Amino acid sequence: MGATCSDGTVGTNYVSLVVNDEAFAERYARCLSSATGLGARLEPVTRPSGYLCREVPGFRVRVVSSYLADLMRQYVGGDAHHMRQRFPRGVLRDRSTFEGFLDGYTDGDGYRSKTWAGRVLVSANVPFLTDLSEIVGARFTPRIHGPASHLVVVDTWPKRGTFRPERHPLQLRESSWVQVHEVRRRDPGNKPCTLYEFRLAPYDGFLINGHLARQRW
Repeated sequence: MGATCSDGTVGTNYVSLVVNDEAFAERYARCLSSATGLGARLEPVTRPSGYLCREVPGFRVRVVSSYLADLMRQYVGGDAHHMRQRFPRGVLRDRSTFEGFLDGYTDGDGYRSKTWAGRVLVSANVPFLTDLSEIVGARFTPRIHGPASHLVVVDTWPKRGTFRPERHPLQLRESSWVQVHEVRRRDPGNKPCTLYEFRLAPYDGFLINGHLARQRW
C-alpha cells in the first residue's frame, strides 16, 4: 500500500508501479503476489524524464484485476489519484502493518536521513500528509511556495503514544457471500442442456473474480 500510494497507478482494471530501482520493483512484485495471489512480474520499460529531457530506463510491475483496482480505490477513499487520494486507514490495523506502509512509501516518495534517525516523506497531497502527521505525532507545516510539502518522521515517534489501532474492512464492499435458497429445473426446450435461473436481490449485479456480471431478465 505504501509503494502504491507513492509511486503506483490504479487504473480501471489494473494496478501498476514504474520505478528506476530494479530491486525495489522486485520487492513490490513479491509483496503484491503474496498479498493477492495474483501473478506479478517485472518488465523493462522506458519513460520520459523532464529533468534529463530524454527517455530513461525503468521497471514496471503491472497486475490486471478490476477487483484489485476497485479495492485500492476503496482503501484510499474512492479516488486513487496522487493529489486526491486519502490516507488508507486500513494500514492502522497494528504497528507492524503501519511501519510496513511507511517503509513502502519512503521507498517511493521519501528518503531516510544520513545524519539522523528518521525519514522524510514528500508529497503535494497536503490532506494526506496532515492525516499521517497526526498518526505519528509530528508537526506539519504545508509548503506554500513549491510543488511539494515535506513531513519529518523520526524513528522514535512511537514513544509519543499517538498511534491508535483501527479496524477497517479489508474486503471489497461490493462483494459478499450469498445463500442459494432454491434450485429449480427448467425446460431447456430444443437445446440439450440444463438451465438454471438465479434471481438476485436486492441488487442485480455482482462480481465474478473481479468481472462485473448482471442478471438478464
